[in-house]
Amino acid sequence: MHRLTLAAALLLPMFGAAVAQDYPTRPITLIVPFPAGGPTDTIARVTAQSMSKPLGQQIIIENVSGAGGTLGAGRASRAAPDGYTLLLHHIGLATADALYRKLPYATKKAFAPIGLVTDAPMVFIGRSDLAPSTLGELVAYAKKQGEKLTFGTSGVGSSSQLCAMLFTTAIQTKLTQVPYKGGGPLMNDLIGGQVDIGCEQATTGTPPIRSKRVKGYAVTTMSRLQSLPDLPTANEAGLKGFALGVWHGLYAPAGTPTPVIQKLAGALQVALKDPDLIKRFESISTEPIAPELATPEALQKHLSAEVDRWAPIIKASGEHAD
Repeated sequence: MHRLTLAAALLLPMFGAAVAQDYPTRPITLIVPFPAGGPTDTIARVTAQSMSKPLGQQIIIENVSGAGGTLGAGRASRAAPDGYTLLLHHIGLATADALYRKLPYATKKAFAPIGLVTDAPMVFIGRSDLAPSTLGELVAYAKKQGEKLTFGTSGVGSSSQLCAMLFTTAIQTKLTQVPYKGGGPLMNDLIGGQVDIGCEQATTGTPPIRSKRVKGYAVTTMSRLQSLPDLPTANEAGLKGFALGVWHGLYAPAGTPTPVIQKLAGALQVALKDPDLIKRFESISTEPIAPELATPEALQKHLSAEVDRWAPIIKASGEHAD
């Protein structure tokens, strides 16, 4: 029995290499844990299209939304670890660890990281007829209005809720949060004037700012956006040190053979150099991660660090999603 076990252990790497050599032989499903048409869905579809070229197989998007992205992440964690079910998730995968007291998976152990994809900035926005014209004026206005001011978010566990959490903590003022079922409905109500302010990914926030259907106040990254050069950073506008980027990562279920992960990582690195992908990402105000940084090791380190970073922030806020 011992000899059989030893033989199996010796053959396993050879088997994994053989699987990777043939992989993929059929279409791959990419789970997006948010609704179709949102910023993460857009990033996933652009990435899938570019990755399908080096892989030689179609990547089919499956939107499994709900519970702040945890439903889709849970589905991916339970999938067969064969490389045919993947997950594209954003910063919410890390923050859910503290926001949800009962998760159906262990965040740091349930997934095999493939690589970082992009780091999308966010923008502070308000209804077009809101009185403040600058972020400094908005902060003063928010402190005066308090809970009379409504802060729309894309829902519990969303990146916009995280932004709202950081903003209210930074200005030490409680506002009324209004959760929506995604960025689309939130943006519609901001444009319509039903909610006062929000903080959305630049992916969806840039077009209505340009067309003046909403007011743009600041970008959450430390550098200005090329697509909105006149919009100051939150740091420039008075919220010193305020920084929030919505990074996206690509994962497979834990236990997926290492050679398969390496092949997927290689395809992702090729995709991130694709001129079509770069152009599409630029059009939605985001940038691809440098290909040399899109590795399983880098994503594993980043995910772990983000789980640890957000845990005390969320604990201090006292907010939970369940």
